[in-house]
Amino acid sequence: MHLKIIVDAFGGDNAPLEILKGCAAAVAEYGVNILLVGAKEKIEKVANENNILLYHMDIVDAPEIISMEDDPADIMKEKSNSSMAKGLELLSNGEGEAFVSAGNSGALVMGATFIVKRIKGIKRCAFAPVIPKEKGFFMLIDSGANVECRPEMLQQFGMMGSIYMNKVMGVAAPRVGLVNVGTEEHKGGAFQREVYEQLKKSKLNFVGNIEAREVPIDGADVVVTDGFTGNVMLKLYEGVATVLMDKIKEVLTQNIKNKIAAALILPEMKKLKAEIDYNEYGGAPIMGLRKPVFKAHGNSSANTFKNAIRLTIDYVNGNVADAISRALDDFEE
Repeated sequence: MHLKIIVDAFGGDNAPLEILKGCAAAVAEYGVNILLVGAKEKIEKVANENNILLYHMDIVDAPEIISMEDDPADIMKEKSNSSMAKGLELLSNGEGEAFVSAGNSGALVMGATFIVKRIKGIKRCAFAPVIPKEKGFFMLIDSGANVECRPEMLQQFGMMGSIYMNKVMGVAAPRVGLVNVGTEEHKGGAFQREVYEQLKKSKLNFVGNIEAREVPIDGADVVVTDGFTGNVMLKLYEGVATVLMDKIKEVLTQNIKNKIAAALILPEMKKLKAEIDYNEYGGAPIMGLRKPVFKAHGNSSANTFKNAIRLTIDYVNGNVADAISRALDDFEE
């Protein structure tokens, strides 16, 4: 039986064209069924104009759109008939196995929390992108869903991240690290010290505090922090990667000698770009929900959105929500 993924066709900066192209590529490559949610006439018009076959794709009409400027609370009020709200309702009602949106992050968290709902016992859901590092990848949790956190929330973030990295990304005994200003146990404020103690007492593979400079090297497999710090780290990480690649390109194209050298190492440069490009990972699961919800990058291209669907499929097949639910009682003990 093919999985059915519900997609917000009007979420993100490049909707609906790039979303439709990404869905078509996902259908062809992964064999999934797609349930597109959005203005039906516009979806069909864009598909026809761009020769996109809506093969294995059904459409649920939802005329309203939640923009990036809308208040997150609008998803429960003025925009309750939006593509995002309708998609979350369809997921909650069992019309598909997962929901993917590149739309307003705050609205998606609020809608998912109140429509799909959290796993019983989970205090807060969290954004959890998987990000490339020197060799391999790591998860940054939370990266923006919760600006203010309590220590027990970060303990749960570590647990949820460990399960995802094990079940979906295939990491045995994921190492959990706490972002701090130093590696010593006494570093940070009262909040960080309390989180440290809770993680230390847990059954997680906790490796202690890690400084930000260690994160892209190999500090941990699951990097735990509050949503404010995590969001700053994520966006700085993305910005530095973009600037670095632009600078390398500038050097390799500034004269004939360098252009010849660039031609000789082109395959290696393409490989490097893929390794440090966050778009290769598509976005981030929202951990802690009863059913899988995936946040794709707001500026997703077709390829980025296709990758988001691939990770969503892995998320579903890994039964992450069930694993978190089963682990929670034992973890809290």
